[in-house]
Amino acid sequence: MPRLSYRRALTRALADEMTRDESVFLLGEDIRVAAANVTSGLLKRFGPERVVDTPLSEQAFTSFATGAALAGLRPVIEFQIPSLLFLVFEQIVNHAHKFPLMTGGQCAVPVTYLVPGSGSRTGWAGQHSDHPYSLFAHVGVTTVVPATPADAYGLLVSAIRCDDPVVVFAPAGAMDLRADVTDPAPVPLGRGVVRRAGTDVTVVAVGHLVHDALAVAGDLADQVSVEVFDPRTLYPFDWDGLVESVSRTGRLVVVDDSNRSCGIAGEIIATVVERVRLLAPPRRVTRPDGAVLPFAPALDRAVQPGRDQLTAAIQLTVKDG
Repeated sequence: MPRLSYRRALTRALADEMTRDESVFLLGEDIRVAAANVTSGLLKRFGPERVVDTPLSEQAFTSFATGAALAGLRPVIEFQIPSLLFLVFEQIVNHAHKFPLMTGGQCAVPVTYLVPGSGSRTGWAGQHSDHPYSLFAHVGVTTVVPATPADAYGLLVSAIRCDDPVVVFAPAGAMDLRADVTDPAPVPLGRGVVRRAGTDVTVVAVGHLVHDALAVAGDLADQVSVEVFDPRTLYPFDWDGLVESVSRTGRLVVVDDSNRSCGIAGEIIATVVERVRLLAPPRRVTRPDGAVLPFAPALDRAVQPGRDQLTAAIQLTVKDG
């Protein structure tokens, strides 16, 4: 089987969709030289008309993409830094997201916002290390966080084909993962997947933390039977799939590499307890409230949720139940 990295899976998805559909084009800062190493080779293959370097004005080129989409094209914007999404929240949420709704479906805005390397693992410091996916899920923008190379390919393809705006977060902790992928295919938006079956507790893991959850489940296999649920899409969320899992296990732990207050972990817990009677109080493993990641690598990693914290949360949840 061919080994495919998460990063190259994104590249392949972009290339395949640009080949399939001439209305797809890329824009962003320094994408012609592949500064994020995702758009490598695409300029040579598709030319400067479809791989467009932009000025350092995020609001301008994000608005440009909205206009291009309204005119019938399918832009894909690469943002090198997740915090840039704070600058263009107006353009994504108040414009691209709302235009189809406010016109009664008379227009479509098929823009994909790709964030390769969101979060941090190597000391990217305070203004480069956020995981703001909860913001977009809150306002109802389709939001995906792939965990594997196959899903990186499949969810990005589905995002580009979607007639609505989609934000794709590709976590820094997943970018260099490799897996055997024989025939990458589109992955439906809004559908989660059980990565490991279990009977004692459901662990919901977002993005790269799926792999930490699987490792912890393996380590605890002789003590606790852990089911690992990967939502893949945070909005729309696969509530039926998760409720089915938690209804069987009776316990819930969520691990999420974003800030605790108003994060997706809290929403997952709140929604589940409205629908399922749990055997023990649920727990979440996240960054601290209001976390701003430091530059020092050791402190950077200390602020992010890890396997030891997840192990402790699982053990406490099973003990309390």
